[in-house]
This record gives sequence, structure tokens and C-alpha cells, in this order.
Amino acid sequence: MSIDESTALPRLVVLISGSGSNLQSIIDAIRAQRLQAQIVAVISNKADAYGLQRASNAVIPAITVDHKGFASRAEFDQALQQQIDSYQPDLVVLAGFMRILTPDFVRHYTGRMLNIHPSLLPLYKGIHTHQRVLDDKAKEHGVSIHFVTPELDGGPVIMQAKVPVLPSDTAKSLAQRVQAQEHVIYPRVVKWFVEGRLKLEGNQVMLDGNVLKRPALHL
Repeated sequence: MSIDESTALPRLVVLISGSGSNLQSIIDAIRAQRLQAQIVAVISNKADAYGLQRASNAVIPAITVDHKGFASRAEFDQALQQQIDSYQPDLVVLAGFMRILTPDFVRHYTGRMLNIHPSLLPLYKGIHTHQRVLDDKAKEHGVSIHFVTPELDGGPVIMQAKVPVLPSDTAKSLAQRVQAQEHVIYPRVVKWFVEGRLKLEGNQVMLDGNVLKRPALHL
């Protein structure tokens, strides 16, 4: 790939806090040419996040903006925003980024920031979703990808994948099956966005020019 070809590709900045398995799924989709985009930076709020090593292995700039170094959430978000904007991304991808973002930060990226959440939203917002599903003896669980809005895990949902809850499930086994679905659908939704098929208009998801009245479902 020539430099001119590379710079023409849609630019992604991926934010992580942990192992970065969803980051890896996007890297793999780009390598396999299923996704025509480039990850221009991976940023973590934790210096020991393994996802930073994944980025380095893929020769992607790996950056830490440690939230502990800031006196307030707003100051951290401002520094994070400056770092992101220096890479001029077309899309910001939250891939296990475990920080609650301030409304000003979210508004700055309205319509160009995605998040993945391990539940069938609007069910089970927040953390510990797998154990909460088991505690409630729910029959099914899953994962949602949504546009980010100021409401925590409350943005319009784009796509979901469901998994059955088995009698033998533990939080760990359930998480593993959900994560397998995450790795399938996140690159797909990113692909929709970079191809111009996916947009946020007001509080509605538009796919191929039509209002998505309910989340797309991966079967």
C-alpha cells in the first residue's frame, strides 16, 4: 500500500482500558481487507493495558493518558480530547474503555463515536453484566453496539448479538461466549460507518439512508 493510498483511508482512534480483544478483531479485519480503514492511534487510560502491546505489535502508535494524573474528570477528558484530535480521526471507537465520559467530551464527537456494551441494551447498563444476568436467571444475554451519547450506555443501539444463557454457565463462560460475538459484530459496524452507510441523525440511527427502527441482529 502506498502512502497516498494509506492516507486516503478512513482514520480510526481506538480507546481501551484492558486487554484489547475487540481492538484485535478490528486490526485483524483490516489485515484481512474486510475493513478498509486505518487505526491511527490506540489510547489507554492505563499504562499496563495489554491492548497497548497489541497496538505496538501492529505498528500502531500506542499512547497512555493516565486518568490518575488529573485533578478532575473534566481535565482528563480535555487532555484525552486533545490527544485524539491530534490524529484527526473520522471515527472514535471505544473498545473496553472503562471511563465515564463528560457530556462536553461526548458532544464533541457526536455521531462519530461508537461503544460496545456486554448486554442487550437497554437491559443491564453499567458493569458486571454477566453476573447480573445469571443472578436474574435470564434466558438470554448478548452484546450491543451503539452511538455514544451523554447518557451512560444510553445511545441509540445499532447492532446486537444474542447468546442463550445455559444452566451450566458461570459469569466467565457466559462472558467468553458474548465476547466471541463482540469480535464478529464490532468490525462489521465499523465497516458500515467508514463506508458511509451508517449515520446518526438526531437520536436516530440511519442505515443505508433509512431509519433503523430496531437494532440490527447478528444471527
